[in-house]
Amino acid sequence: MANTMFTHEIDDQGIVVLTWNDQSAPVNSLAQAAVAGFAEVLESLLVNDAVKGVVLTSGKSDFIVGANLHEIQTMPQDPATIMGFIRKLHVLMRRMETAGKPVVAALNGTALGGGMEIALACHQRIAADNSKARFGFPEVNLGLLPGGGGTQRLARLLGIQAAMPWLLQATQAKPAEALAAGLIHAVVPADQLISAAKEWALNNPKAIQPWDDKKFRLPGGEVQSAKAAQAFMGAEAMLRKKTQGNYLAPQAILQTLFEGCQLPIDAALEIEAKYFTELLLSDQAKAMIRTFFVALQDANKLKNRPKDVEKKQFKKVGILGAGMMGAGIAYSSTLSGMDVVLLDTKQEAADRGKAYSEGILKKRVTRGKMTQEKADAQLGRILATTDFNDLAGCDLVIEAVFEDRTIKADVTAKAEAVIGSDAIFASNTSTLPITGLAQASQRPEQFIGLHFFSPVDKMPLVEIIMGEQTSQHTLAWALDYVQQLRKTPIVVNDSRGFYTSRVFSTYVMEGMALLKEGVAPALIENAGKKAGMPVGPLALSDEVTLELMNRIGTQTRKDLGDAYVAHPADEVVKYMVEEADRIGKRTGKGFYDYPATDDKTAKKMLWSGLAERFPLAVTQPDADYVVKRLLHVQAVETLRCVSEGVITRAHEVDIGSIFGWGFAPHTGGTISYVETIIGMDRFIAEANELADAVGERYRVPANVIEKAAAGSSFY
Repeated sequence: MANTMFTHEIDDQGIVVLTWNDQSAPVNSLAQAAVAGFAEVLESLLVNDAVKGVVLTSGKSDFIVGANLHEIQTMPQDPATIMGFIRKLHVLMRRMETAGKPVVAALNGTALGGGMEIALACHQRIAADNSKARFGFPEVNLGLLPGGGGTQRLARLLGIQAAMPWLLQATQAKPAEALAAGLIHAVVPADQLISAAKEWALNNPKAIQPWDDKKFRLPGGEVQSAKAAQAFMGAEAMLRKKTQGNYLAPQAILQTLFEGCQLPIDAALEIEAKYFTELLLSDQAKAMIRTFFVALQDANKLKNRPKDVEKKQFKKVGILGAGMMGAGIAYSSTLSGMDVVLLDTKQEAADRGKAYSEGILKKRVTRGKMTQEKADAQLGRILATTDFNDLAGCDLVIEAVFEDRTIKADVTAKAEAVIGSDAIFASNTSTLPITGLAQASQRPEQFIGLHFFSPVDKMPLVEIIMGEQTSQHTLAWALDYVQQLRKTPIVVNDSRGFYTSRVFSTYVMEGMALLKEGVAPALIENAGKKAGMPVGPLALSDEVTLELMNRIGTQTRKDLGDAYVAHPADEVVKYMVEEADRIGKRTGKGFYDYPATDDKTAKKMLWSGLAERFPLAVTQPDADYVVKRLLHVQAVETLRCVSEGVITRAHEVDIGSIFGWGFAPHTGGTISYVETIIGMDRFIAEANELADAVGERYRVPANVIEKAAAGSSFY
């Protein structure tokens, strides 16, 4: 394997350039075969007296991207196997460090995770001046810690306190930033990378790592120093505030730093291997890796795109409605190089929509993220207009007007009268069934839902909704458009509220149901955050606006008639909007009173009048019970969506729940919460027990129970 994956050339002065180029994969990774091959070829060079130094570089556009998590997940999932692999990696890296010959990392591109750990084991790290390159340790985002010596070498290189943000926050840096931080030693023009690395190796024949020097001391103070103690205490407090103690990896990173940095490097690496193995084998890491690594990659690569449809590159897009959503879609489309026709009923409204992009671009220029020339060019791609004739030549038209069927039908007809026969039409509706909206179209097979999330320029997800007559060709093109935006698509079938809006509503509605039961509002809100949700359900209701919820509820009851199932929250919403005149944050009063000032230090306060209308129960539940209520209700509604065929792919269910409405990320998503974190049998028992005690909204669908009894997995 080494002969094909690794090649090397030696110059007249004995410096070898060792090139890592895995021909079987698009990137270099720490797959088992690669590690074995690297160890073999490296050893042959280190024992060769003619070799005076080694420059390690990559034959790919990036250096090494890290561990091969797909492969690791297929290994026997037992501590001995995982520890064995990690120890081999540690032995290899220590051999690099202590063989008595200089090893230089010539970083031509990105080095993340295990790739950065290989670089840290080199005596010198020189990076090409490559604007696309990134350096760092993303493992914490997958429920892991760096297992190839990263925690220990980084702390010994930068100091404990300086190492913490890299490890706990998954910081990624460009070459100049990494140089300033001390992560790498030099940045040179790309065409001078190898020569600079060879020169350093030649001039430092007896290079050793700082931590192998007998006089070595931790930069910034030893573990027991006052400075380090303060750093650990500060990190613990920050983690508790930001994560509510839900994540295993950050805590394990701190523990690894605390224990390992008191020991010699070899013993410290054993500590790191132990904690890495514990994390990797945890249910939390399994769920997070599956969602944030495997599933996210599959979705972004359009793994399930219809195969027989030619790829579409969108050049011109029409957007009907220049409000917040339309303006955001316009910005994102122009950012991806498309021309946009932004249409509204009045020119002032269309101009305001274009001004939204102008405001974002000004900030980017001010912050040095973009040149003025590029900003002007992007803004120039937006045509703000009131004339439907300007839609001529659009490949796609997206309707983002008010949630009213009559208005949507009108703009659909007017747009279709102008656009080409092969163009597709999409609605950005968040609740109205696509099949019904498509009735206004002369080409329902080319009609689809594209549900964006607000603010569009920041939210990464797009929910694609298939109507009953939507063709696979239209689906393929919709997926191409979302990929062109560099956003993540999930595909769902038509139903009221689709998937994301439908399940999201259960969270805020359950918060109101708890309020009606007499649970303290502060307990509800704090339990929401403790559960891992971004904000409490009452605050989120204010953000969405109770007025909108009341309007949607009224429309839903009207549409469903006798089939409508009442919810305890209905009464709460009606009271807040129609009696208390408290409709949400936009008007300064909802479940919270909002400060009427621009002072950002002023805080919102729960409305004191809640206690009068919804008096507290004498006995309050504990926080864990409220957490269970808030998470289980979302999971049960997800299971209903799956059982009804609204959404069919488990990985898209999990991605949609986290990136769509912020379901607790540490669980891996709603399906992973049920199947991996809680366990199917236990979840069914707990949910049905809640159904008996609280209401049928917690009842698990019968076909899900049958699936569990058969031992089947959603994945």
